Amino acid sequence: MTDLLFSELSLPAELVRDLDRQNPWWRNQPLPVIPVFRRWPYNKLRERLDHPIAPIMVIRGPRQIGKTTLQLQLIKSLLEQGVSPQRILRVQFDDLPSLAHAKFEEPILRIVDWFEKTILRATLNESAHRQEPVFLFFDEVQNLEAWDVQLKSLVDHSTVRVMVTGSSALRIEMGRDSLAGRIHSLEVGPLRLNEIAALRSLGRLNPLQQENGWPDWLRPEFWRELTVYAERQSGALRLAFAAFSERGAYPLAQANAGISWEDIAAQLNETVVRRVIEHDLRVGERGRKRDRQLLEAVFRMSCRYLGQSPNPALLAREAQRSLNANIGPQRIRHYLDFLDSSLLLRAIEPLEIRLKKRRGYSKLCLCDHAIRAAWLQEIVPLDPTALDCALHLSDLAGHIAESTVGYFFASLTGLSVAHLPERGNDPEVDFVLTIGEKRIPVEVKYRRVIDPLRDTFGLRAFLEKAVHNAPFGLLITRGDAPAVSDPRIVTVPLAAMLIVR
Repeated sequence: MTDLLFSELSLPAELVRDLDRQNPWWRNQPLPVIPVFRRWPYNKLRERLDHPIAPIMVIRGPRQIGKTTLQLQLIKSLLEQGVSPQRILRVQFDDLPSLAHAKFEEPILRIVDWFEKTILRATLNESAHRQEPVFLFFDEVQNLEAWDVQLKSLVDHSTVRVMVTGSSALRIEMGRDSLAGRIHSLEVGPLRLNEIAALRSLGRLNPLQQENGWPDWLRPEFWRELTVYAERQSGALRLAFAAFSERGAYPLAQANAGISWEDIAAQLNETVVRRVIEHDLRVGERGRKRDRQLLEAVFRMSCRYLGQSPNPALLAREAQRSLNANIGPQRIRHYLDFLDSSLLLRAIEPLEIRLKKRRGYSKLCLCDHAIRAAWLQEIVPLDPTALDCALHLSDLAGHIAESTVGYFFASLTGLSVAHLPERGNDPEVDFVLTIGEKRIPVEVKYRRVIDPLRDTFGLRAFLEKAVHNAPFGLLITRGDAPAVSDPRIVTVPLAAMLIVR
């Protein structure tokens, strides 16, 4: 097999060696040791490989949430099913130092050309006509120049099944126009509560919904049912939420429960935050390097202001003081956009009604509160029992809860999420979900005692305006908060809301 790999090369020898290492099945060698635990997208992705609705499947999400593991698990399942190893190509583009030194254009197409000639020994179309489709797995492909144009050319002229993963929402979205009609996308965030329960063997915890089902979200009975459904699973739910409160939702943190938090925090900082700041976001357009210190400062401020909508002018003044440099609000906005594109945080935009955007600033929602705890070295519990022992952190826990809700909603593919800033006599609403032509206002009140009038003022004001077309409102609370008497407002504990899917 080695002689075959290095004969009639159309790629640099060092790149061929790297591809050979990434595809050990070509030599009948085992895959790397892969975690047995499978994340929630696995079954859906496996189904899409067997029955594609588009030639390209795109999985996007922040770094270190298991996208590469998903690819390897899917490849293993294909091989176990009897798919010929020569019909599978995987390329991890952020682990190909030889590619940076290669002097050829359109690397995706050239690698596939080489694969057809050297490994498959047929064209992609010839293999497809034999009912033996080829599977291409590309990891972190968005860092390549014109990756979308190359993939478009590939799937327009060849029958092939392509799975792409990426940790840059901006670059993936930039390729969407070129790939219109050829792409099916899925966003994967950190672990969901039912995944934490399964990974930690805390008991069986089932989500109320799998995927889709947006019409159900428009019924208040659905959300009341969710609360009852959560109560039936209260044992596992309580343990999973406590584990989430303690360590967040990164697989690294939950899969290594026996390792000290200090070591986990250091690893999260190194493999997630610094990797994004120093590698993914450092190089901008035309190779221009962005200011690493400013990126770090903006991320630190985002952690401080998570769940809030800070004025970029305020952040600019804070950055000026900390860095002793002349930094304006516009530059802060750009750097927030960069962080949003990495999916480390989501900047939730103000609501637009009839094409008029409400004046206000983006609400900052972090992908996981454990990233904040690691970066700022400040632990804030969400679990009610732990929070009762640290009452001085209640307000901060409320902001973290709001951030958790915002990122959870924003990570659900197909759901439109905004927030409503305070304006004139109109009070603020934490989040507004738009489904079809209807809107659902959402307030997060993460305190033990709920004031039925004061804490629902924003929801009631929103519901009373016909222009909003809102059938009811959601009040997200701590687990021990009672329901409110207004029949238009459904109270849902945060832990229950996190198992809606």
